[in-house]
Amino acid sequence: MSDVKLNDAPGTLATPGRFGRLYQGLTTIDFVGRKRIWFIASLVVILVGLGSLSVRGFNLGIDFKGGSSWEVLAPHSSVSSMTAAVTKAGLSNPTVEKLGSQTYQVTADLNNDSTAVQAQITGAVTTAMAREAGKSANQVSTSNVGPTWGGQITNRALEALIIFFLAVVLYISIRFEPKMALAAFIAMIHDLLVTVGVYSLFGFQITPDTVIALLTILGYSLYDTVVVFDRVRDNASSANAILKSGTMTYGDMVNLSMNQTLARSINTSLVAILPVLAVLVVGAYILGATTLQNYGLALFVGLMSGAYSSIFIASPLLAWMKEREPRYRELAARVARSEHVTLSPRAAAMLGSDPTQRTGAGTRRPMSTVTPRARKPKRR
Repeated sequence: MSDVKLNDAPGTLATPGRFGRLYQGLTTIDFVGRKRIWFIASLVVILVGLGSLSVRGFNLGIDFKGGSSWEVLAPHSSVSSMTAAVTKAGLSNPTVEKLGSQTYQVTADLNNDSTAVQAQITGAVTTAMAREAGKSANQVSTSNVGPTWGGQITNRALEALIIFFLAVVLYISIRFEPKMALAAFIAMIHDLLVTVGVYSLFGFQITPDTVIALLTILGYSLYDTVVVFDRVRDNASSANAILKSGTMTYGDMVNLSMNQTLARSINTSLVAILPVLAVLVVGAYILGATTLQNYGLALFVGLMSGAYSSIFIASPLLAWMKEREPRYRELAARVARSEHVTLSPRAAAMLGSDPTQRTGAGTRRPMSTVTPRARKPKRR
């Protein structure tokens, strides 16, 4: 068996670089053939996250576990000095955040203390924060969230996540097919596990904003996966000459589909990730709006994971499942006995416009089988 690569027509002045090949439709990256590498890399990241989750757990905000919160306007304070002040007042394991440029929020879990102890600590912390900010005690706002309310918030978040997953599986099963739905579902579970693992590993606090960000990134990951699957379905359709030619396996066709949508996937990922980076760097770290950090971190981690899973998890997993079907096993056997063709996106577009250019028995090979070569420099 020989491998034939269909690239572009001859006569190109110079061989394009990596980015040039990507945006000129000349890539033939073997995503499916290297699926073991992608799967092992994801498995390692997920196992590390699950290990941290079993040892450290989550750093839940008071909206989920309940607790007390204090806020004060303190233009001349800092996170470290505010932390020292409330710790000295008797607050153990406080979480101090800077909201905007001047307001500080302190949260802590006092649910295990008696009512008298809670009142004593609340008064001491209020006085300490007022002294640190140079304000009066009545300028420190306080609020409490009970453990029952926090449990209800947690249950609602889990219900929203389950409903989202069910709706996604139903939608893709109807629009595409069950195996595509299963691959997309596993890719979303991958994104969820990676994100929660990172949050547990680095101790980032989980707030309602984090849950909203998780649902957002799962929707983004699904969008990117559906784009690739739509191309796979078009290339696998009975009216399409690509898979009917008998020179490509189902895995080869998935590789072609991914190379056809690769530039779009990279562009959409960059367009989504760059604004999130701006929120994190400018908003959270430069301007000090730490409330943006919880939302921005979940978006950044999830978008990175979603871009990875749509390219390296969902589609290779789909190819692995489909190639176990009898018709695609027979196709792979026929391809193994004949001339094996690797198409670039541009060559596939040429093939679709002129089906007589197919390679294989009884057909002629197009001019595009010649690999572009650089022109030799003229002698001076």
